[in-house]
Amino acid sequence: QVQLVESGGGLVQPGGSLRLSCAASGFTLDYYAIGWFRQAPGKEREGVSCISSGGSTDYADSVKGRFTISRDNAKNTVYLRMNSLKPEDTTVYYCAATIRIATMSSSLYEYWGQGTQVTVSS
Repeated sequence: QVQLVESGGGLVQPGGSLRLSCAASGFTLDYYAIGWFRQAPGKEREGVSCISSGGSTDYADSVKGRFTISRDNAKNTVYLRMNSLKPEDTTVYYCAATIRIATMSSSLYEYWGQGTQVTVSS
């Protein structure tokens, strides 16, 4: 069974850091592009970052300079390191995989995780 499982979310104070993990099972991530997305209730899904199978990365302007996406193919896992977190970063974060090229458009992704909650509050 193809699965993506996010972990690492939680409650953090403004300015703090979290590292989200996206672990794949049932398939290997080597040839997939991976995207991180976030979506608050009632709002559209927003692309946060993506990484291609070749390691090229992209970031939303709102997180550029604060977030870093990386992949460890040996562990079949992709990470999102989030630094200098702000209250507006609060929402559910999802990882997704596509055999197509890396993109910030959620509609092009084939597989999705269940999401992990990130809350930034003092």
